[in-house]
This record gives sequence, C-alpha cells and structure tokens, in this order.
Amino acid sequence: MALSAWAVCCLLGYLLLCGGSPGPSMPRLRLSYQDLLSANRSAVFLGPRGSLDLRAMYLDEYRDRLFLGGRDALYSLRLDQAWPDPREVLWPPQPGQREECVRKGRDPLTECANFVRVLKPHNRTHLLACGTGAFQPICALITVGHRGEHVLHMEPSTLQGGRGRSPHEPSRPFASTFVGGELYTGLTADFLGREAMIFRSGGSRPSLRSDSDQNLLHDPRFVAAARIPDNSDQDNDKVYFFFSETVPSPDGGPGHVTVSCVGRVCVNDAGGQRVLVNRWSTFLKARLLCSVPGLGGAETHFHQLEDVFLLWPKAGKNPEVYALFSTVSAVFQGFAVCVYHMADIWEVFNGPFAHRDSPQHQWGPYGGKVPFPRPGACPSKMTAQPGRPFGSTKDYPDEVLQFVRAHPLMFRPVKPRQGRPVLVKTHLAQQLRQIVVDRVEAEDGIYDVIFLGTDSGSVLKVIALRAGDSAEPEEVVLEELQVFKVPTPITEMEISVKRQTLYVGSRLGVARLRLHQCETYGSACTECCLARDPYCAWDGASCTRYRPGTSKRRFRRQDIRHGNPALQCLGQGPEEEAAEQVAATMVYGTEHNSTFLECRPKSPQAAVRWFLQRPGDQGPDQVKTDERILQVEQGLLFRRLSRLDTGTYSCSTLEHGFSQTVVRLALEVIAATQLHSLFPREPKPEELPVQGGLASTPPKAWYKDILQLIGFANLPRVDEYCERMWCRGSGEPSGASRSRGKLSKGKSWAGLELGKKVKSWAQAEHNRTPREVEAT
Repeated sequence: MALSAWAVCCLLGYLLLCGGSPGPSMPRLRLSYQDLLSANRSAVFLGPRGSLDLRAMYLDEYRDRLFLGGRDALYSLRLDQAWPDPREVLWPPQPGQREECVRKGRDPLTECANFVRVLKPHNRTHLLACGTGAFQPICALITVGHRGEHVLHMEPSTLQGGRGRSPHEPSRPFASTFVGGELYTGLTADFLGREAMIFRSGGSRPSLRSDSDQNLLHDPRFVAAARIPDNSDQDNDKVYFFFSETVPSPDGGPGHVTVSCVGRVCVNDAGGQRVLVNRWSTFLKARLLCSVPGLGGAETHFHQLEDVFLLWPKAGKNPEVYALFSTVSAVFQGFAVCVYHMADIWEVFNGPFAHRDSPQHQWGPYGGKVPFPRPGACPSKMTAQPGRPFGSTKDYPDEVLQFVRAHPLMFRPVKPRQGRPVLVKTHLAQQLRQIVVDRVEAEDGIYDVIFLGTDSGSVLKVIALRAGDSAEPEEVVLEELQVFKVPTPITEMEISVKRQTLYVGSRLGVARLRLHQCETYGSACTECCLARDPYCAWDGASCTRYRPGTSKRRFRRQDIRHGNPALQCLGQGPEEEAAEQVAATMVYGTEHNSTFLECRPKSPQAAVRWFLQRPGDQGPDQVKTDERILQVEQGLLFRRLSRLDTGTYSCSTLEHGFSQTVVRLALEVIAATQLHSLFPREPKPEELPVQGGLASTPPKAWYKDILQLIGFANLPRVDEYCERMWCRGSGEPSGASRSRGKLSKGKSWAGLELGKKVKSWAQAEHNRTPREVEAT
C-alpha cells in the first residue's frame, strides 16, 4: 500500500526505531491475549473478586481438577473446556492474628493475610493445605471428595500449626513435596527469615530437620523438591532439593558468590542415636554447573537457579532434569536452560567428598579413609549385611555421622548434558521465570518442546535442535503467547500431556492454554512446514495435529529439523506460493513526497528482500537502500519519491532456503505538475448540483485516486472527509430515518453513504472483510 506524506512522516520515527532485521530468537508467531481468546485457545480464571493473588497450584489429573491457593481462599476448578462452577473456601487468619502481624511492622495489605502456599494430596479424599496465617503459619486438611465429585470444604478439627511446613512470608521462595504421608519442605522457618532448613513432618515418625550447627545451607533460595528413586530398591529412594545459595568465595578469597545446588536426603532417614538426634543423617549436596564455553577457556556462568522441571520417561524412571538459570552479573542479563541426566547426578554423589582444612584454604577432594556405611547412603540391603547390621540410620556408627556432618558437599560439580546449555537467551525484553517441557514424537524424530514463562505474562514455546554431539544447538522460537492481558510475572506452570494443555498461574489468576493450534499457521503446505512445530503436520488438505502411527503416512508433510517446504510440499496443490505468480496491486505516490510500501511476511524470522521491475527492463533488480530509501520491519519507506521510482516492486521472503513472493506493488509516481489538476479548488456548497436533495458525488475514479493518496490507514476518517468535500449538509431525505435508523447529531446521510461506497471499494481492492476494514 501507499501512504500519504503526512502519514509517512508520523510513522517515520517509529519505523526507524523499531525496524530492523529479525534476530534468531524472534518468535515466528506472536499471539496476543485477544488472539488467544478469539481462537478459543485459552481461558482465564480471575476468581470472584477479579484477582486471586495466587500462591499455590496443584494439578490433579486423577480427579480432573485444578486446585488453587490464594489470599485468604482456596479454589477448585474442573479441567473442562471452560471454568464452570468453581468451588471456593474462604480461609482468613485466626482472630487477632492479622492485628498482631500489623503490630510487628508487617504490611497489612501484602503480608498480613493467610496466603495459601502448600497444596498437596494427603489421601484419596483430602488435600493438605498450609498458609502463612499472617506470619503465623497454619495447616489443615481440605475435603475434596472422590473421583467424579466436585466438593471443597475445610475440616476445622484438623487445624494445626504450620511452622516448618509453610514459610511465614507470602513471597519467600520455598519447595515442598509429599511422600508417604509426610511433607518434605525446604524453607526459612522463622519470623525473620534467617533459619534455613529442610524439614520433614506429618507422619507417624518423629520430625526431622537440618542441624543448625552443621552450616549446611547458606541463605538458600529453594526452587523444587521431588522424590526420585535411585533403583528398584525402595529403601534407596531419596528426596532431591534444587536450590541456589550464597556462599563464601570457594577459593578462600573475600566476598561471596551465588551457586546452584542439588541436595538429597533418604526417605528412610531416622536421624542418629547419639549424634544428629532428630537431625538429617544422610544430607549431601552437589553444585550444578551451567555455563557456555568461550575463547581461551573462559566461560560464561549462569549461577542463579530460577526453576526446575523433571521430564519423566514413559517407563517412569530416571527423569531428565531441565533447569532454568539466570545470570547474577551486573554487565548483562541472560538466561540458560541446562539438562542433567540422573546418572550424572548419581555419579557425582558417589564420587569424592569436598574438603578444606580451614576457611582460608581452597576446596579439594577428601583423600582420607571414608567410613562404612558410606556417608549419605540410605539403610538398605547393601548396608544391612551379615556382621554389619545397619538397618537404620540410628545404627550408623558415630564416625559416619560425624563425617557427613563435616563433609556435606561433594567435590565434583554436576555437568549438563553435552557440557553446555541447550538454550541460551540474552538481551531479552522480559525475564524468564518458569519452565515446563513436553517430549513430542514427530515425523523426523523426537523433540523436547520447552515452554518458558516470563515476567510479562507471556509464554515462549521453543525447541532446541542439535546437528551433532559437539555442535551448538539451534534455537527455534515457535510462538510467543500473551496469556494475561495485563503484564504480570508468571509464577506457576503445570502441563497436562493427556489434555495437551498448559496451566499458567500468576498473581492475577490462572489460564488454561492449549499447547498447539495448527490451523493458526495458515492454509498452505509451505506455511505448515516452515512453522517447524512438532505438534503439527500437513495432511494433504490442511495443517493439523500430527499423530504418530496413523495409517495415512504418505499424506503427512513435516520437517522440523530443516523446515524445507521445497521438498515436503512438492505438488501439494495450487496454494504453493513458490510457483504461483502473485498479482500486482496498483499504488500511487506523488513526486518529491514520502511513500511507504507495506510488506508484512507471515514469519518475522524470514529475511525480506525487495526487487524492482522498471518499465522496459528485461528483469528485476534488487532494491538498493540508502538515506532516501529505507527498508524497515514493516516495509519499504521512500523519504522522497523520484519519477525514476516508478515500477513494480516485489517483496520476497527467504526462510530456511525457501523463497516466496509475499506481495507485488505497481507504484505509479504522479508528477508534481499534475497535482493541481488532481486537486481542484474545493467547491462551495451552493456551487454543487443537487439531485434529489443530495449533493452530487464524483465518479468512482475520483474517490479511488483520493483513497490511494490519503492512504488506506485513514479509512476511519473517510466519512468525515466525504462530508467535508461533497456533502451538502446534515439533512437527510424523507424516509431515511425510518429505513436506516436515526443518525447522530452532525452526521449527514450523504456523507455516510459516500463513506460506505469508499469502504466497499477499499474492501474489494484489498481483499479484506468489512470487519477488517473497520478495524483498520
């Protein structure tokens, strides 16, 4: 399209600032909050008061329910297509607790309430819920009923103190998991937030906690906790905690550094008999390394752990650990995703212990004799051998407990798969906060689709491709989905592979988001193939969900690794744009004026090239840009037109080696000497001939030329323009009010009629629907 001079001048500054070539990390498809709602791809629940102040989310696929914990309330939602009939339980602090919280200097709005932080399954009919209780943590059992029921109410008789189970502060990071009727938590358990511990409570056994004298944890920031079996022997099962902590410089120098760790405790840990009574006797930890190798051996480290997702295989053993890291550098901000195999974690815990003689010395591997049973090992068949009856940690010799107390850290760090991150993102406009992963089988292999939640309320859908073991992964950002209307940090994400749904939580509320919507990519085989979405394939007629093992294999077209439609879409129908001649649209510009030729490719990842076919030339030439002709993200901007600019302009895109023409515009430059004849003196109302009470309208060619000159972007002003130029007054013919409805004050029937004609012509010229024309 062509814009008028004043319109181009208004856009010039914006285009120069925002234009440019797309980066490799740019999403191929961006969908706004309204786009997702209109396509029925998402649904949002904000609660009865417009905001949940969400702090906990538990996805229960057995009961087909989603449980939410917010400010002074709990909610239950059915996992249906919509959010029908939600259940709510109000749970404010106990009488007097809110007032006491305020007296102690806490904020009455953001801190002195009962923020529900823990939602865990207790048995087949109840959940365990714990909240901050206005800085006096409290727990209770919540009746949720059997499968198929939708009930939610609190058992008042089960109310009990929640210290050690829930943090005091609403936003303090912590992690918890429920194993065998007992709750394992990593948190700070005091009012001031200084007493960091790993705590086990709730079962028939005595509670266990970290030894305050061990100096095990240094200002930890807990991220995740999960039970992960080591092998088929359940006695070896352990609970793993993932966290970051601030520790003294490991080389003995001044200052502190941030490191990320994985720690573990045995599920059957019972503490010691004389040493470490009611304290963990099997706690060990190891550092998690996530860095990018650089020149000369230098590395860029990502120290701060943001989130962890366990990708369990179908067999249910040996999950892969997907960890999201951020930098703590003041120089730049970056994020990385590293993947760890459990076999590598186990190998580190079976390796040498870290040791140093004093805080001024550097760490080294422990070279002395390691007692039996190995410190940190769980009581099992290996420890309960004949002559060595160590069937419980209470039977462990004191030297074992003293050793684990003095050497909780392993010497070697856990390195990621392939020795480097699978994904690195720097210079982002937003920060990454959450991660979930779905393993998807495609036509040409198996891919891990990574969903990243940001602090702006959007979700990035990404895959990382690797050509070889040593090659740097190729990042492909498939989609950016604006889940929440208001920018808000995403704090929770849960994935349901069975329903192909992502549940996204923020302080405002929770959204249900479909993992894919293949028809969004378009109705052509080329667009479906270029999308490189493992969920989607061309079935011969449309872009649809790819399902492995279906019978019509020869009709499926999919190329995730290369995204090359030249091979996949050969002979797939007349919509194949590579072979189709795109018709040219006539546009007008005026000499010595500014004009903008618009070209919006479907993919912002595509490289855009402009070609010019001048009248009489044998072939097109690529447009050379300079200070007068600028190529920006939205198209080609002429700051000052010349008669030599006349010709047919083709906008072509190149993506993964596949070239296609998006639009062809035949630009006719009107000489400056012709402008006077095109714009005659504006006639006075009394000079216009009147026919049937209406001012005569110019022929169709008139408003066609005028529309080209004033610019398609000014369609909303067409009514006003037509009234001013050709309409006699605000009157209307007799009977018009009965047939067309009453007009608002100051509007003329003639002006509206002419405006409708112009919009109708514009719709036909640009092949757009009336709704799109009105929206423009």
